[in-house]
Amino acid sequence: MGQGPSGFIPPPADAGGGGRCYQEDGRLPPAGRLSVDSDLMESAPPRPRIYSKQFAVPPEAIDVNRHVSNLAYVQWMQDIAIEHSAAAGWTMARYLELGAGWVVRSHFIEYLRPAFEGDVLSVHTWVPRFDQRSTPRRYLFVRESDRAVVAQAETRWVFVDLTTGRRRPLPSELIDAFDVVTEESEVRRALGLVS
Repeated sequence: MGQGPSGFIPPPADAGGGGRCYQEDGRLPPAGRLSVDSDLMESAPPRPRIYSKQFAVPPEAIDVNRHVSNLAYVQWMQDIAIEHSAAAGWTMARYLELGAGWVVRSHFIEYLRPAFEGDVLSVHTWVPRFDQRSTPRRYLFVRESDRAVVAQAETRWVFVDLTTGRRRPLPSELIDAFDVVTEESEVRRALGLVS
């Protein structure tokens, strides 16, 4: 799988699992038709505060120690960040049209428990704030069998011009596409996790 512009690696087409967007109160949006204000003709989908994806750990994610490789976590972090952005209306095509996109400045991952082949993991991501120089994105990896957090992480992203590679100011419409979640405790409550 090749890298796209700005170091993005598109998620595989067969990634499966699908993403979920949590509402402000932590619940998943109801299935079916959205209720619409009588004054509105259409209703926009809810903005994804916390974006989640569930999958079984594949054999190729396992390292020589027989648990999930460090590189697999980094790949999953990048994949879900791209999916969350697309769910918020910022697809790769939109970034290309704008001529700007995100590049990674740094990753920090704290491994709390090992995960193994076949474990069903949920990865959850959110944006805690927008800064002009770099913007953090946070992640929780949860093993579904015991609801244990196996890893927590943060990536620092920088918004750059795709031609020059130089930093660009964040467009207000990009910032407005995401509801920030400043406190991790709010995320943990929404996911039903004990701090």
